[in-house]
Amino acid sequence: MNPWVRLMSKNVANICIMLILPLVFIIIWFYLAKSIDNTVILPSPAMVLQLLSHPSENLISMGSLTNNIFISLLRVLAGYILAVMLAIPLGILMGYYAKIFQLFNTFVGLFRPIPPLAWVPLVLAWFGISSFATLTGVERGILFIYLNNIKLSMVFIIFIGAFYPVLTSAIYGVKNVKKTLIDSARVLGASESDIFFKILIPAAKPSIVNGMRIGLGVAWMCLVSAEMLPGSLSGIGYLITHAYTIARTDVVIAGMISIGVVGALMDTLFRIFEEKKFKWQRLIR
Repeated sequence: MNPWVRLMSKNVANICIMLILPLVFIIIWFYLAKSIDNTVILPSPAMVLQLLSHPSENLISMGSLTNNIFISLLRVLAGYILAVMLAIPLGILMGYYAKIFQLFNTFVGLFRPIPPLAWVPLVLAWFGISSFATLTGVERGILFIYLNNIKLSMVFIIFIGAFYPVLTSAIYGVKNVKKTLIDSARVLGASESDIFFKILIPAAKPSIVNGMRIGLGVAWMCLVSAEMLPGSLSGIGYLITHAYTIARTDVVIAGMISIGVVGALMDTLFRIFEEKKFKWQRLIR
């Protein structure tokens, strides 16, 4: 058989396998919706598909799916980027220097088990409904509209969710670097700076990037909770909550599917980056 035909057949077979469960789920959903015959309890797949196929249309006077997803992405990225900027340097230092690990480990171990939602009362007391617009002093224009939607309380909840997975992966990514690599470099006359930047960091990168991937997933999961906080008038999480209060279950399900699709897309992009950037890691296993 021609190699190209063999490859195409394999890809088609893989796609068919991937589609089996979604198709079974949709069929079961269709028959359940038909049996219940109550769109408040369970709308049909066709109703939800109608909403998803027109993402730019205004939904229940709450803006379009596209616009709400974009605002949610801004909030997630704000909290996630802050978490990465703090967690990676701290994690590397904790992993490399025993004294720094001892200094911070008790603190980290104490706060890591606390769920992000447990911070809500404190966060509201600290930040209220202040936003990035408050911090930057922007008071008008398109920029104000977007910055005012990024509330500090929401960003903090997302930050907490993303921080610990990234921190833990950075710590143990550095700790798991083979000591023989570092000792060999010292024997060959490498400076501490060279060891740190040319051996330690590159060897720990796969673990750090994997932690970033996990952290982004957790940040995205914290989104709906964050968008239920006071001051939120947009975002996919708020859209879902508001749709529930007016018995628009079709909008709730469309929002849930949107969250799943965007989350899966971000995870896939991270996985592709990992596979291309760290192909060498698979070769040495």
